This record gives sequence, structure tokens and C-alpha cells, in this order.
Amino acid sequence: MSVNSADQGRPLDVVLVKGGRTKIRYEAELLSDDGTRVVVRAPWAGVGVRDFGFVRFEPGDVFTEYYWRDRWYSVKEVRAATGALKGWYCDVTRPATLSGAELVVEDLDLDLWCSADGTDVRRLDEDEFAESGLERTDPQAAAAAVAALDALEELARGAAGFGGLLAQAQNQEGS
Repeated sequence: MSVNSADQGRPLDVVLVKGGRTKIRYEAELLSDDGTRVVVRAPWAGVGVRDFGFVRFEPGDVFTEYYWRDRWYSVKEVRAATGALKGWYCDVTRPATLSGAELVVEDLDLDLWCSADGTDVRRLDEDEFAESGLERTDPQAAAAAVAALDALEELARGAAGFGGLLAQAQNQEGS
């Protein structure tokens, strides 16, 4: 379903599910939906500052979030309140579903961070993924998750990086 001009800008809830429970729910603005990829924008949904050591998420930060119905990940472009690009935070998830005003994604524990200049690329939470038992309970999903993390890392380390992926996505929207 393509977003029409009446739907663009409408609020929707992003629901991140983990282990069958809602991990976080927050309101976002729908920017586009081309039937495969949904793009939303939202302010930092956490309470206060979250300092990971390699990046800080804080009030005023703005996340432009890209979700796919056919990919096992989402990419979040993170900008400071000033508009300066901090980098990209990527979640490995099952493909997203949009139903009414809810965009639901199931977090599969694996994450990736890529700094704005592309020099800091980090695979995150591989220990949590191993402890989740997904490899035992759903080996196909586990294999898809690992492949998605590998693909994200390859994108991050590539010449165009995430900027290239997201620019390509935006160009397709304008076509």
C-alpha cells in the first residue's frame, strides 16, 4: 500500500515486541509507505539520556526509521537536536507489519551501530541472541537473523554505507 498525501504525516504507533511482550511503544509520524518499506520519524522515545559509551541518545534526538516488510532488519538514522547526524542504529527483526495505526516489529536481539563517519561499526547483543534460544526453537528465523546482521555490517562497511541505501530508497519513493 502506497501512502497517499492524506496519510502522510499521520501519527502511528511503533510497537517493538521482544519475547512475545511489548518492549516499547511510541508515537511516530508516517513519512512514507511504498508497500514494501515504511518510513517514520520520531523523537527519542527513551526516558532521559541513554549512554552506550559509543553514542548517547538524549531528549531532542530525532530518529528517521526505515522498516521493511520483506527484510529482517530496520535502520534508524539518528540525528541530534541540532540536525547533526550521529549515525545509524539497526535492529535485526522479523519483517515489519503495519495494521491500521500500528507498525509492529519483533526484535531478535541482534543490533548494529554505525557512526556518522562510518569508522565505528559495532555488532551488538550477540550474547543476548545466543541466550535467547532462537537457534534451538526457530532455526530458520535464527539463520535469517544472523544473515541480516551480516548484511547490515556489509552495508555499513561498504563505500555508500547506509546513506547510500537510504538515499536509494528515497529516490525510489520520488519515482
